[in-house]
Amino acid sequence: MSLHASAEPYAFHFHHRYHNSFSRATPGAVVIGGDYQGLAIVRSLGRHGVPAIIVDDEHSIGRFSRYTCCSVQVPNLRDEQATLDALFYIGARLGLEGWVLFPTRDETVATLSRHRDDLAAFYRVPTPAWSTIEAAWDKRETYRLAGKLGIPFPRAYTIRSGAEVDDLEIDFPVALKPAIKEHFIYATKAKAWRASNQDELRRRFREASALIGADEVIVQELIPGDGSKQFAYCAFFKDGHDVASMVAQRRRQHPPEFGRASTYVETVSVPEVEQLATQFLAAVDYYGLVEVEFKHDSRNGEFKLLDVNARTWGYHSIGPAAGLDFPSLLYDDQMGETVATGQHAALGVRWVRIVTDLPTAIIEITRKRLGVGPYLRSLRECNSEAVWSRKDPLPGLVEAALIPYLAVKRGF
Repeated sequence: MSLHASAEPYAFHFHHRYHNSFSRATPGAVVIGGDYQGLAIVRSLGRHGVPAIIVDDEHSIGRFSRYTCCSVQVPNLRDEQATLDALFYIGARLGLEGWVLFPTRDETVATLSRHRDDLAAFYRVPTPAWSTIEAAWDKRETYRLAGKLGIPFPRAYTIRSGAEVDDLEIDFPVALKPAIKEHFIYATKAKAWRASNQDELRRRFREASALIGADEVIVQELIPGDGSKQFAYCAFFKDGHDVASMVAQRRRQHPPEFGRASTYVETVSVPEVEQLATQFLAAVDYYGLVEVEFKHDSRNGEFKLLDVNARTWGYHSIGPAAGLDFPSLLYDDQMGETVATGQHAALGVRWVRIVTDLPTAIIEITRKRLGVGPYLRSLRECNSEAVWSRKDPLPGLVEAALIPYLAVKRGF
């Protein structure tokens, strides 16, 4: 049933199966963003009988999950005030006091963090305060803290004008990336740009400055190697240590060079990545779900810090197959339940998001960097698919129908 009364500022869609969910004594979850990442949160909680609603400003597949009790379409989640207005209205409208907020995008994390005290008067807010989040939100702060802690990171430069470009002493090629990801990625659908020489760097710097301002442009050394050189520490982190954690290696990413997202990953053991990530997170007194990304530099053997994502990450649905259910663990902790610490993922567990992995594989096969046989074997060895589920098939079918929309909206 859908509610489209003229007085409603948002479109509410209720699932009949969960029409009594809002009257439960136990609070549920508000998942902000209903793409494959949000879908995995809803499924995680739904398997444990926890009701969840999705709030989104896009056409999302999470709305169609059998575990979603209600979805709400809002005009804008990129604007801070619009997001707050929506959360407070929806919370009052549906009686969601005490429900747990689960953000899936960095701009939402920033909004929840900056307004944590106001939101916490109504919701449970697992997102840490801004003093913690800023070190993840702004890469200038990320690298500043990494340098203070002695954590390796790629050489990075911020410059104020095009005139300073020629003064940089840096080897080519380099990457141009934003200090604050969202200001760049929505405009370009790219995570970073390559510059192979001085002229290209000068041109790209002008283009990036016009989009996000010169102060937010980072010129960074380009570490050799493809996505398979990237490793991520993923955890539910609390009180200076991990409650549950895993390290994942990217096998493939989309796009192939500057991957905005993993398309195929595998759980591995890399103690150095764990040590560096926990050092960083403990220094900012981090709480909650987090992904800390590194790239291995074969020139000196160092794992260099790239990004800190203060939220669920795209492939967190690998968790159950690896023996961990990250959203459920966070929810239980927010409810005051005792959660065992020191949980670690099984090794050699593989995850794929086929809707982006297949185009990536076609590109790599065309470039003769991947064979058809090895690619098909990798799919057969996979333990978890991002969206497809025989127990919850509709989101997978909808995602296939939404491919043109996703390509235009997000570049996948």
